[in-house]
Amino acid sequence: MVKSLLIVDDDPTQRRILEETIKRLGFATKTAGSGEQALQILEGPERGDISLVLLDLVMAGVDGMAVLEKLGSNPGTPPIIVQTAHGSIDAAINAMRAGAVDFVVKPVSPERLEVSIKSALKIEALAGEITRIKKKVEGTLTFADLVVQAEGMERVVALGKRAAASNIPVLIEGESGVGKELIARAIQGESERAGKPFVVVNCGAIPENLIESTLFGHEKGAFTGAVDKRIGKFQEADGGTLFLDEVGELPLDAQVKLLRALQEGEIDPVGAKKSVNVNFRLISATNRNMIDMVREGKFREDLYYRLNVFPIWVPPLRERLGDVAELARHFIARFAAEEGKRISGLSEDALRLIRSYPWPGNVRQLENAVFRAVVLADGPELTVAEFPQIAAHVTGFETAVPAAPAPAPKQPAFKGPAVLGAENIIPQTMEIRGGNGGGHASALGIPVVTEAGDIRSLDEIEADMIRLALGRYRGHMTEVAKRLKIGRSTLYRKMQEYGLEPRA
Repeated sequence: MVKSLLIVDDDPTQRRILEETIKRLGFATKTAGSGEQALQILEGPERGDISLVLLDLVMAGVDGMAVLEKLGSNPGTPPIIVQTAHGSIDAAINAMRAGAVDFVVKPVSPERLEVSIKSALKIEALAGEITRIKKKVEGTLTFADLVVQAEGMERVVALGKRAAASNIPVLIEGESGVGKELIARAIQGESERAGKPFVVVNCGAIPENLIESTLFGHEKGAFTGAVDKRIGKFQEADGGTLFLDEVGELPLDAQVKLLRALQEGEIDPVGAKKSVNVNFRLISATNRNMIDMVREGKFREDLYYRLNVFPIWVPPLRERLGDVAELARHFIARFAAEEGKRISGLSEDALRLIRSYPWPGNVRQLENAVFRAVVLADGPELTVAEFPQIAAHVTGFETAVPAAPAPAPKQPAFKGPAVLGAENIIPQTMEIRGGNGGGHASALGIPVVTEAGDIRSLDEIEADMIRLALGRYRGHMTEVAKRLKIGRSTLYRKMQEYGLEPRA
């Protein structure tokens, strides 16, 4: 669901003007005619649909300051921009202290309003990322912290909340990169084990001869190289949650001991004389078809039914494209802060592009694509030019490179230094030698003088050189940059400066 900007003003004319202005800026709107109505929206079930509030300070009844004082410090409240016709310093200070993120004076210009809205949304996105990272470290991440607006994720959230209410083993299934670990962390964050250890084990990344020692631990001297006692992952997760990622990669020997740990609540460290009791919540994840693995004898059937008590299927990103734009905004806020760049968001064409692409690598691919785009970007927003690999696979976004300039008539080559009074010794073109080694000039050339006989600017010659290289190497950007001896980001920047577009 697309989030809206809530306009709160008791003047119907002012509300309509603001509504039309904000719609022209590309945002959806919702209106409230009083402070009471605004509180009903922001304290009710509709609060999740509001991304920002534009609040008038002076209203009859419950005014803007009363709304701010009631909502400003509440967690989950969207950012609030206050506006008033009485632009005093005292009013601005009081509004900021009460929780407002910005302050504008009526009548506000569309340009000033756009800057204020985009800045507030950017700050909110960055603050949300910081909050998520902090909660992830503390083990208190919840489903409210996840970007799950698409309808396809409603069932995932509902099942996750039900699983959090008990200690039942959960198996999260889905393609690689859909965010299975975040779902597992949200289940713990909403359970009674919130804040307790959350231990992640990637079963496919542990060497086979170390799996048993890693999971269950070992005693000193249990085997060659065991110079110290080691606590296994099960004991690290005691009192908290153990997350087994790619559980289908476990070898059969380890599967037997895992089954016993689940059934009896105790493990046998390698070389230990007695078992150790452990209290943990098990959440598993896999991107493989476990039923097929059971049929092929690669996974124990009894263990599968023990893990698959409460299955949750996470749909791929192509089935919940409604999340793409919001996910991209969060990634932009994070990576722009990391790279020290001022990027406000995506252009309309770039937004249509990422919503049209199927994202076979799911959220992980989107994250990496946005990271690359932020690094390449030179402007205040990301455009289609920053997503060349994505545009190459989406119809309607393929960008073509202008054809190489027409061959210029071959001029006599410059043979030596100019001599006063000499004729026909000033070169008219830069000859491009052919690659046949014969020393003959090819049909390619870039004029260096105008028809009036004046020397052309370096910028014009450089633009022609880039056009020539793009045509000669058929738009392969890596090869073009290599031959011109410049970086790819520099090449993209120069192409934008000269009005060129990269070929898909």
